Amino acid sequence: QVQLAESGGGLVQAGGSLRLSCAASGRFFGSFNMGWFRQAIGKEREFVVAISRSGGTLYDSDSMKGRFTISRDNAKNMVYLQMNSLKPEDTAVYFCAADVSGRYYATARSDLYDYWGQGTQVTVSS
Repeated sequence: QVQLAESGGGLVQAGGSLRLSCAASGRFFGSFNMGWFRQAIGKEREFVVAISRSGGTLYDSDSMKGRFTISRDNAKNMVYLQMNSLKPEDTAVYFCAADVSGRYYATARSDLYDYWGQGTQVTVSS
């Protein structure tokens, strides 16, 4: 069983920055692929970015790649999402997810993630 806990969300003005953190339980965190997803009100959950167990990254789009940065600290069982140049359309609940399958690449498919956090709200005002 893996437990995930997100933190770092909040209210920020457009153009601002936030750093989300995800703390994971489990002895084998270094072997997990980790992802960030988000869900805005009235919309489906969407992929944001993922990082493989070897540190490879996968971004949803070039736009996010230029503004968002995912990183991990295996010694601390942590994954981070640095978000810069935030836009009102980034407003959503952000979820951390873990793929513990042993897959060697990061995936954007939400159905391939085994564990999910409760989410943290990010609100970007215009």
